[in-house]
Amino acid sequence: MRKSEVFVPRRTAGLSASDLVVLAGLTVLLYGGLRLALAAPTQVQGPEISLSIAALPRYAVYSVARMTAAYVLSLLFSLIYAYAAARNHLVEQVLMPLLDILQSIPILSFLPVVLLSLSALLPEALAVELAAVALIFTSQAWNMTFSLYQSFTTVPNELKEAAATFRLGRWLRLRHLEMPFATIGLIWNSMMSWSGGWFFLMAAETFVVGRRDFRLPGLGSYLYKAADLGDTRAILWGLGALVLVIVLLDQLVWRPALAWADRFKLESVEADEPPTSWFHDLLASSVIIAWLRAHIIIPFVDIADRALGSPSGQRWPKSRQRSRIVPTAQVALLIALGALLLYGCFRAAQMLATLSLASLGHIALAVLATSVRVTAALLITLIWTLPVGVAIGTNRRLATVLQPLVQTVAAIPATALFPIILLFMVGLPGGLNIAAVVLMLMGTQWYLLFNIIAGAAAIPEDLRYTTRILKLGRVARWRTLILPAIFPYLVTGLITAGGGAWNASIVAEYVTFGGQRHQVLGIGAVIAEATGTGDYALLLAGTLALALTVVLLNRLLWRRLYVQAAERYRLE
Repeated sequence: MRKSEVFVPRRTAGLSASDLVVLAGLTVLLYGGLRLALAAPTQVQGPEISLSIAALPRYAVYSVARMTAAYVLSLLFSLIYAYAAARNHLVEQVLMPLLDILQSIPILSFLPVVLLSLSALLPEALAVELAAVALIFTSQAWNMTFSLYQSFTTVPNELKEAAATFRLGRWLRLRHLEMPFATIGLIWNSMMSWSGGWFFLMAAETFVVGRRDFRLPGLGSYLYKAADLGDTRAILWGLGALVLVIVLLDQLVWRPALAWADRFKLESVEADEPPTSWFHDLLASSVIIAWLRAHIIIPFVDIADRALGSPSGQRWPKSRQRSRIVPTAQVALLIALGALLLYGCFRAAQMLATLSLASLGHIALAVLATSVRVTAALLITLIWTLPVGVAIGTNRRLATVLQPLVQTVAAIPATALFPIILLFMVGLPGGLNIAAVVLMLMGTQWYLLFNIIAGAAAIPEDLRYTTRILKLGRVARWRTLILPAIFPYLVTGLITAGGGAWNASIVAEYVTFGGQRHQVLGIGAVIAEATGTGDYALLLAGTLALALTVVLLNRLLWRRLYVQAAERYRLE
């Protein structure tokens, strides 16, 4: 196999030129959104949210529909984005820094910009629905994209060599090699994405800016109103409806998907206890499903194979005239984009220049304070998720019991429970600081847990048998098999959990409850306060500071671990 076909993520040290270009583009987009937000309607009347039990089925359908739309967009985005970044070094140099920045953008602080911008351009109802789907999308897409990118870059070399020997084109290599290898991790991260979507659903359905009421009917707004009124009965009914939806999805979607994906596990020995699903067995024996597969799915796939499955190395003829015109058009486009970036950065700099040195110093201290809380949250998360995730991923019986339980707990919006936690901790020494770390844990620990489960579940059964035959002790088994096998998944989980912790700081460090404001020093509090007061210059500065911090962490730490995962810890 040609050396160029073995992809290894690029080593980076600090910020590269592509990072700076992407940061400049983000600055321009933020500035443009803030300018559009100024033209939004000054008053918006939201719908009345009913706490009647009879309204729960309708609200559940609304919420699941928004989550489904966001998930479909996230899946399409992840497939295209991760594949492009993993297949081309030049494209990777732009897309991965951009993904680092997209992950670092504080979702809850950017929601006002998205909502107000869309409401200035589109009808109010459509703008609010699109903004809600966009917010949920940003809570689902990044970890799925990181998971696919990690899988695409750690495909075993002998499988790549086999694909090259059979001269599989890009489409057939994707369908028969890369996607099957990535399926198990993608399904577990999809489950995490769905659970993470519930976390931000409440914010998406209950957003209010001054006299602008952008609420949407759904489970999130139902739980928020019930918590705000202190209606314990409505809270319990709302949580019950949420749990019921989660259990149904587990039985009808995720458990069948895991049972189906077990066929893609990279092993030469079949597991003694493969995952099972009664609904998967029911679908497999369905005459209707068999007819659809034989007459629609397989013919459609055959057509796609014939149209896209050209052998590797085949080159399509190119027009000479086109080859002369395209570079000129590209240069003109680059010049236009460069001019736009320079102008946008200049206008954003003018907005930032209105801030005092004291405000900038406060932002620097706030970033430092939040980084301490994020580090503490990640360390606590790693301590408990590593053994629990490996236990669930390697023990089928334990997974049958704990998988739906973990999904249920992960999907309960932490923002709905935070007022209760705050009541217990606000009077303690360092109460809100501890409460902020607790909320970060509640919102981000699942990213790491689900990735560890996926990594442990993907360990080939024959390697586990080998460790038993060699009679390796527990410590030796962890050192020689478990930790190396799950290391790529562990890095992905830490990246997404860290990004989630930074995002959760928006609601963890600045809380309004019971008519009182509770606030600690942190960049999340700076952004939340700027959002509430409409201080767009401070909002822009805080968001850029947070994005730059996360990008530097990814460049200096996480990307280097990614390189280690791709070079040393792939299954061969």
